[in-house]
Amino acid sequence: MAKKARATFQKREKERARQQKQHDKAQRRLAAKEQRGSSAPPMADDTLALAGIRPGPQAVPTPWEEAPPADAVAVATA
Repeated sequence: MAKKARATFQKREKERARQQKQHDKAQRRLAAKEQRGSSAPPMADDTLALAGIRPGPQAVPTPWEEAPPADAVAVATA
């Protein structure tokens, strides 16, 4: 009979630990939700670092434009 009493006590302790863990998790969720609500609002699309870029093909910026290969320049001048 003593074995059964210990198992019941262990079950009770296990259930308490589970409930406490659920409670702690709910508190963390609430704190995270409040923090998200109080943080700065998201930036508009215009203010992102990618402002000015349109969907579709983009023009190549000047520093990255490809120069003709050196051997093609030599053939053209000869």
